[in-house]
Amino acid sequence: MKKKLVYVGMCADLIHHGHINIIENAVKYGNVIVGLLTDKAISSYKSPPLLSYDQRKKVIENIKGVRKVIPQNTLDYVSNLRKIKPDYVVHSDQWKTGVQMSIRERAALILEKWGGEIIDIPHTKGISSTILRDNRKRKGITSQDRRRQLKRLIELKPIVRVLEAHNGLSGLIAERTKIIIDNQIKEFDAIWESSLTDSASKGKPDTEIIDFTSRLQTINQILEVTTKPLIIDGDTGGVPDHFIFMVKTLERLGVSAVIIEDKVFPKQNSLLEGAVHIQEDTKKFCQKIEAGKKAQITDDFMIIARIESLILKAGIDDALNRAREYINAGADGIMIHSKEKNPGEILDFCKEYNKFEYKVPLVVVPTTYNSINENELKTAGVSIVIYANHLLRSSYAIMKKVATNILTKGRAREAEELCSSVNSIFKVVEK
Repeated sequence: MKKKLVYVGMCADLIHHGHINIIENAVKYGNVIVGLLTDKAISSYKSPPLLSYDQRKKVIENIKGVRKVIPQNTLDYVSNLRKIKPDYVVHSDQWKTGVQMSIRERAALILEKWGGEIIDIPHTKGISSTILRDNRKRKGITSQDRRRQLKRLIELKPIVRVLEAHNGLSGLIAERTKIIIDNQIKEFDAIWESSLTDSASKGKPDTEIIDFTSRLQTINQILEVTTKPLIIDGDTGGVPDHFIFMVKTLERLGVSAVIIEDKVFPKQNSLLEGAVHIQEDTKKFCQKIEAGKKAQITDDFMIIARIESLILKAGIDDALNRAREYINAGADGIMIHSKEKNPGEILDFCKEYNKFEYKVPLVVVPTTYNSINENELKTAGVSIVIYANHLLRSSYAIMKKVATNILTKGRAREAEELCSSVNSIFKVVEK
């Protein structure tokens, strides 16, 4: 008698006895085919897997009872179920509730068409890949593992979402904030250490007045308490000889990327009203990029060139010409900047940039043109979106309100409703 076909869908990033339990139960019903979620499928609803698809496939293929491993390209099972028409789908009973409930319902409907059945196995308590990943995060991350994450995120995700941090506490907010929408976990993929917010948090203007040594104190604060990739705002990068040491230092620390802008040192902030901006000579800026690329040791570290042509009203053609030159000089990414409230000129740039025969990941910072959403940016070909100063700006607004409230009332009672409890802060920093 022909054995029945059993389908088991898995991420299997960190294998534990819960996975083995599912497979052992599945074997009782017939020949087991594991639908192993691809890296992109996993990244569509949570953080990318620690192990690549090929690494995970090799592990699963060597588990007793597994007859075959095939890729599952989406979180949804339907496509694979239609192809192989299994008699059973075996899964932990966790998916009967929560974010995967709708996936189970769709699988059940398609199985009905040929008389298939879902077998729900009681969940193995006290263990999951998420628990293991969280435990690993609490222990920290090596500089090498952190540094290589950004390039992997760019490969796997349609758009990489980055939030600013200016100290350890804001770094923890960027690291841990997550929500669930439409059965998908949404979180920030990386952290941006901004020149503006670092300077402002120290009570100084954003004119490269805060030297790199002082910036390193902030960078280390964030690195010590987070595990996500870190992108550094490198201002102009200074003179090429100084930029070389900046690259060496950041790469050694485990930073994933530095973004430098094509303005003459000392620069003023691009969004400052009445500021005077002088754009760097293209050839000189290319020499700086080339010097930085020669200085780095690994292929993981990225140097991203920030183009200020639209800020200086030099036009899209100038921005596009500079993008070509910077890419030829070795830039690993292009950031196009604008202070217009309408995203029109950014979208016009993206349209022309996408025609390049060779292009690198495109970065935008929608601070002023904040009406545009991430789906629109993805469609335009943007790889990374940076929310560059929102944590500092929001904290300033609340701190000023609290200070005014205390002065007005002559006591702190009314200000309490604007403040987090002391214990909630303890919970964040003591985890």
